[in-house]
Amino acid sequence: MKQITRTVWVLSLVSLFTDSASEMLYPIMPIFLKSIGFSIVLIGILEGVAEATAGLSKGYFGKYSDTLGKRVPFVRVGYALSAISKPMMVLFVFPLWIFFARTIDRFGKGIRTGARDAILSDESTPETKAKIFGFHRSMDTLGAVLGPILALIYLYFYPEDYKTLFVIALAPGLLAVASTFFLKEKTKPNLKGSKTPSLLAFVKYWKVSPIDYRKLVIGLLAFAIINSSDVFLLLKAKQTGLNDTSVIGIYIFYNLIYALFAFPIGIIADKMGLKKMFVIGLSVFAVVYFGMSVNTNLYGFIGLFLLYGIYAAATEGISKAWISNITSKNDTATAIGTYTGFQSICAMIASSMAGLIWYKYGAGATFVVTGIATIAVVMYFIFYIKTSLFRK
Repeated sequence: MKQITRTVWVLSLVSLFTDSASEMLYPIMPIFLKSIGFSIVLIGILEGVAEATAGLSKGYFGKYSDTLGKRVPFVRVGYALSAISKPMMVLFVFPLWIFFARTIDRFGKGIRTGARDAILSDESTPETKAKIFGFHRSMDTLGAVLGPILALIYLYFYPEDYKTLFVIALAPGLLAVASTFFLKEKTKPNLKGSKTPSLLAFVKYWKVSPIDYRKLVIGLLAFAIINSSDVFLLLKAKQTGLNDTSVIGIYIFYNLIYALFAFPIGIIADKMGLKKMFVIGLSVFAVVYFGMSVNTNLYGFIGLFLLYGIYAAATEGISKAWISNITSKNDTATAIGTYTGFQSICAMIASSMAGLIWYKYGAGATFVVTGIATIAVVMYFIFYIKTSLFRK
C-alpha cells in the first residue's frame, strides 16, 4: 500500500462520495423513468445522449487541462456539477428537463475525467499503473455499494418514494466537492501555452497520436459500441419478475464484487500483462451476456452479476492504465479524454441500438447480439494487439 499516496487517497474518497450519490439513484433510475412515462426506447436515447455529452466534454476538457497544465480546477468543477444535478432531476417531470438534468450530471463527469485520471497517472509508475487505477476503481465502486444500500433502506420504509432519494443524494455529492479542496495542484511547466483549445481540438490529437495508442483505442471503441448501459441488465432482471428490492440488491452485490476485485486484479495485471487481463475480462463479459439472454431465476442473476463484477474489475481501470503507459506524460489528460470521449459517443450508439433491438426483437436478442460481437472484439485483441505494448 506504500504506493498509494495522499493524493490518490483524496481522489479515491472524492469518487467514493460521488458514486454513493450517483449509484444511490442508478438502480432505481429506470424504474423512476418508467413511472413518469418514459418508454424503453426513450430511456435508451436518454442514456445515449447523456453519454455523448460526457464524451465530447471529456475530450475537450482533457485537452484543455493539458494545455493549461492544471488539473484540480477541472476536478473540482466537474464534481460540483454532478452534485447539483441530482435534485434537479425531480424538480419537473417534463422529458426535456429530465434530459437537461441528466446531461448536466454527465457534463460534470466530462469536465473532471481526463484531469483526474492524469493526476492518478502522475502518482504512479509504469509498473504500478494498474494497481493505482485499480485502487481508485475499488474505492469508487465501494461508493456504488454504499449508495444502493442507502436507497434500499430508504425504500424499505418509504416504498416507491423515488423523488426524495434524488434530494438525499445531494448530501454525499457535497461531501465529494468539499473533499476536492484537500487536493493540491502540482506545478508543471506550461509547454503548450494558455490558448483555449477549439471544441474538437482533441480530435486532432488522434491524427498525431502514437500508432500503438490508435491500435489500442480502436479495439477499445469496438467494444464500447456494443457495450450498452447497465440499465438494460437491471431491466432484464426486473422484467423477469424480480421486485425493486431484489433488483437493487443484485446491483449492490455486483458493485461489491467489483470493489473487492479491482485492486487485486490491478496488482495481478501489472505482473501478468495488461493485455491478458483485459482479454480475460472481455471473455467473462461475453459469458454474462449469453447467460442474460436465457436466465429467468434469481440464483442465475446472482451468478451472472458476480461474473459481471469481475469483468468490470478486469477492464475499466486497466484500459486507462494502458493508455497512460503508451502516451507522453504531457498528453495524458488529452489521450485519456480522447479515448473516453469517443467511448461515450459509442455508448450513445450502443444504448440506443440496444433499446431498439429490445423493443423490436426482445431482451434475448439484445444480449445474444452483444455476446457474439464481443467474441469478435476478443479476437482483435488476441491477434492484432501486441503484448509488448502493455509491458513497459
